[in-house]
Amino acid sequence: MSCIRFNTPAQRAQLARMAPTMKSAEEIAAEHPAPPVTESKIRRLRILAESPVGKIRESVASSYHTPADVIDKLAADPDESVRAVLARNETTPCDVLRSLADDESATVRGWVAVNYFVPDDVMVKLADDSDDTVRRLVAWKASLAAEAELTAQPA
Repeated sequence: MSCIRFNTPAQRAQLARMAPTMKSAEEIAAEHPAPPVTESKIRRLRILAESPVGKIRESVASSYHTPADVIDKLAADPDESVRAVLARNETTPCDVLRSLADDESATVRGWVAVNYFVPDDVMVKLADDSDDTVRRLVAWKASLAAEAELTAQPA
């Protein structure tokens, strides 16, 4: 006896009627709004940025609400992982990304290369980086951009 079950047309119609409707990302976001950014949250970020624990400073570096002066301080953090998290944060200012492109760590420079908002002049600079992995990340990102352009052009 087969374990395959075949639905009748009536069963398939009932399943189609009962199928959940898909919501857009905007509809879901409207149903679940993020809490407002308060002065208290900013104060906590400032306090946490001073933590001796690198993972806590990483969480501050990853926040979209970290104040600019704290970002500047984290860009010079002695812990490479904190600088790497800051390099991949999409809200990190372009000037900070420019400075991180000169970081001693190839990991940090690699994260700068794949940041969506990195300036073009930084990408040109990183294309000639001393580290092979960083250069390959720049080439990979350029290939993605070229592919996106090809698919966006009308046929």
